[in-house]
Amino acid sequence: QVQLVESGGGLVQPGGSLRLSCAASGSIFYNYRMGWYRQAPGTQRELVATITNNGNTNYADSVKGRSTISRDNAKNTVNLQMNSLKPEDTAAYYCYADIRQTAISSRNQYWGQGTQVTVSS
Repeated sequence: QVQLVESGGGLVQPGGSLRLSCAASGSIFYNYRMGWYRQAPGTQRELVATITNNGNTNYADSVKGRSTISRDNAKNTVNLQMNSLKPEDTAAYYCYADIRQTAISSRNQYWGQGTQVTVSS
């Protein structure tokens, strides 16, 4: 099994910064991609940013230029540094990983439990 544990959410004022972290543990043969999605009440879950095992990144337009995603392949961790936060960034943020557990198993997607980010004065 694979578990994703997030940390770093909380309340921050507009214009502030926050760093989200996520660690994947369990049976991991290869970790292709990790990243973050978010979901505000009444909306669909949407991409925030992802990063592949070789460092290729993808950002949503809404956070591009304000956020930086990074990962440590040896530790199976991913971080998201978010700056210049806006009230519209308020959402539950979910860690995501695309992992193959053994050499012969299929790739599967895994999700964390979510961590709340609230941007408000």
